[in-house]
Amino acid sequence: MTLDETSARGPSPFSARQVLRPRAQVEKQIREAILDGDFAQGDKLPPETELAQQFGVSRPTVREALGSLVSAGLIRKVPGVAGGSFVNSVTPGSLSAMLSESMDTIVRLGSLDLDELTAMRRVLEVPAASWAATHIDEPQLAVLQKIVDQQRSTTIEDPNIVSYDRDFHVTIANASGNRLLAAFVSAIHEATRPAQFLCVTPEVGRSTVRQHLAIVSALRRGSSQDAADAMEAHLDYVLRYSSETGSEPS
Repeated sequence: MTLDETSARGPSPFSARQVLRPRAQVEKQIREAILDGDFAQGDKLPPETELAQQFGVSRPTVREALGSLVSAGLIRKVPGVAGGSFVNSVTPGSLSAMLSESMDTIVRLGSLDLDELTAMRRVLEVPAASWAATHIDEPQLAVLQKIVDQQRSTTIEDPNIVSYDRDFHVTIANASGNRLLAAFVSAIHEATRPAQFLCVTPEVGRSTVRQHLAIVSALRRGSSQDAADAMEAHLDYVLRYSSETGSEPS
């Protein structure tokens, strides 16, 4: 067949492709099996020796592939006689861990500005508060009240201020009933710790606590609109102040 005859038949269906390395091939197939539902959440994968035989590769190759899947958050390794590799369950915690790791990397590389992330809090946390008003339970309300009590009794020198703020907002997100929303809120707080960018004065601290109390009060009443309004007012205050230097927002 001449070159002209080949050209007349149209483009070839074949193209040169890089052959995956054994480790990548193992990782790809296990990943696809999990995502296709061949293994459900919580299922245990076959032992490394069995996987090595099935793939026709060495155990170290399988171990490397499984390590990549652990890093990706698809599986977890459990040590011990009854241990092994298990497919991760989708929880706010597992989703948040994956998202916050990615966000932290992007932020540290400078690909995403902190202002962009903190501005997203309004998009995520206002509806989270609204939904939490109809889903929150007494234990979660007790956690929020305990956090606010800690904030009221502490000083601006307390190194745990940032953690109190994170726990407050993440608890509300978890109470929203939406796992993906909760994961995003938690990831943003883990990656950026927005409270650390505030110039916390005694007055700012007191104002923040009053705003937190207003949010808890609305959640306790089960008022979605009041909870959303209280959260938006709080974020207006916090986000506006975090972008200023040296003066409290008016």
